[in-house]
Amino acid sequence: MDPSWVKGTILVRCNSVIRGHSAVSWKVIETVNSLIRHQITPVVPLRGSVSASGDLSPLSYIAGTVTGNPEIKVQVRRGGRPTIVSSNDALQTAGIEPVTLGPREGLGLLNGTATSAAVGSLALFDAHNLTMLSQALTAMAVEALLGSYGSFHLFIARIRPHQGQIEVASNIRFLLQGSQLARGLNQDDSRSEGLFQDRYPLRTASQWIGPQLEDLLLSQKQVQTELNSTTDNPLIDVNNKHIHHSGNFQATSITSAMEKARLSLQMIGKLLFAQCSEIINPMLSNGLPPNLSADEPSLSFTCKGIDTSMASYMSELAFLANPVSSHVQSAEMHNQAVNSLALVSARYTLQSAEIVMLMAAAHLYVLCQALDLRARIVKFFLRLEPEMERLSASVWNEDLDAAEKMELDGKVWQRLVDGWSKETRLDSYRRAVIVADSCVSVVTIHFISSRTQLPQNFGEALARWRSEASTTVSDVYTENRQAFFHEQDTLQLLGTGSSTVYKFIRHELGVPFNQGLIEHPSPDSMSLGGREKKNIGSWISSIHDSLRDGRLYQAVLDIRRNDVIGETVPVAMKSVNGVDDKDPGRRQTSVISDAECRGLVGSVGKCEEL
Repeated sequence: MDPSWVKGTILVRCNSVIRGHSAVSWKVIETVNSLIRHQITPVVPLRGSVSASGDLSPLSYIAGTVTGNPEIKVQVRRGGRPTIVSSNDALQTAGIEPVTLGPREGLGLLNGTATSAAVGSLALFDAHNLTMLSQALTAMAVEALLGSYGSFHLFIARIRPHQGQIEVASNIRFLLQGSQLARGLNQDDSRSEGLFQDRYPLRTASQWIGPQLEDLLLSQKQVQTELNSTTDNPLIDVNNKHIHHSGNFQATSITSAMEKARLSLQMIGKLLFAQCSEIINPMLSNGLPPNLSADEPSLSFTCKGIDTSMASYMSELAFLANPVSSHVQSAEMHNQAVNSLALVSARYTLQSAEIVMLMAAAHLYVLCQALDLRARIVKFFLRLEPEMERLSASVWNEDLDAAEKMELDGKVWQRLVDGWSKETRLDSYRRAVIVADSCVSVVTIHFISSRTQLPQNFGEALARWRSEASTTVSDVYTENRQAFFHEQDTLQLLGTGSSTVYKFIRHELGVPFNQGLIEHPSPDSMSLGGREKKNIGSWISSIHDSLRDGRLYQAVLDIRRNDVIGETVPVAMKSVNGVDDKDPGRRQTSVISDAECRGLVGSVGKCEEL
């Protein structure tokens, strides 16, 4: 087992037996606890517990350690390095006297659910963090795909007041504050071309993630209760001097919590997979280049490998989502004919969390690349529009008055923007020619419909306009692309959440905007623009490391502290510990104002209960 699992087991078992229902003496409890203080970690097999008469096998290695059993191996730190020694050697070196277990004390150390509860706690911690992160990633995806802010309007949740949906919608609305990319926040929430409504991975994200929050809260309640319970047998009622025989060691509550958590992780992973695929696919990404390549689509296939990896992760995650509890086998000569398999379920939940962490790291790389490309497109259009107006003035100056020219420029510009977004799979010069050609009909129809006869030499002027338009579009695009390689000004377009996460990825971790084929490291080309070249997988590993050590989660949690708005924001955005910053004794679960809350719950209960 991972040493953190074993340390968690020791801590949880001490917390249980100290309650006084297990007939374990204070000296034995202190000796077990001293293993943590002296960093003595028993080496415990990963498998072998059915978690029914407690986690007997893992706990036996801890009990054997405090008795100094020389056959029990432990990990200690010597010379700053982990070293495996026998338990008696470790105890002697630490100055810990081995214990001799008295009546009931051996069973008191073995007969409980400590390992299942400890591993379940670690899995649930990861699940909470990843579910929180998924909301930030969804906000980034909304911006990357020019999605609609309106999908998360409070009215939508008010008329379907599931607590999880309300919380997620509130979070995403908050995270999108200040965005120049999300439709409906700073501009009209409509399109002349393309989808009127976003696809489900964006539009129904609050309805998708919300139930997972609710399940995880129930899972947390189950695990938290287990952590603070007496879970062995028999049980000693000291006050009434009575011994009770039952089965508190049956760890089914942990199994139940882990099955829900693992299924929630699968649901979160599926959402990330769907969003990521939509961003990479040029047929779905609303104008982003194929595979998010920053150079020519025919030269590099930047994120294609990520798309394949995500499919692999998702397949394994979906398999792990299957219940463990349906595979119970009779144990101990049919005495344990029903057993929880809680530790097995907790192990698989940790595996699921690790896979979702891999998916989140890959998705973050994709999202930052997509946001940079979206910013580049915005800047390209800003530079191109005045150039197209100048071209129009030079060609049609004698044929159109100011009002007619403005009308024509508007029509041409709309066709050019729409056409450019549709032809993302072409290399830039060919793309410019196709887009210029598509505008010819717009110009022709405008002249035919606005006058009785075409201007003299109209055909010659139109041919000139077409030729110069394709050259202008191509030149401006190439110049803009080169300028963007040297300086990305993406942050000014991003909302509260995306800007924080983007800065963390780009600046703190140093993961760069991928410029295309030139990024490929080789023995004679190891740097680019004064920075190190790495494979995409290596950059994603840097993001993954920041998830493993908690830095990226902390960056997301800090968003609320750094940028306060009027709307009430739930616990995940307010406090690491899940309590009200102003009143540490009051746990925050409400995600809207008290007045709005009362309107939602009606006669069901008071605001605090929601």
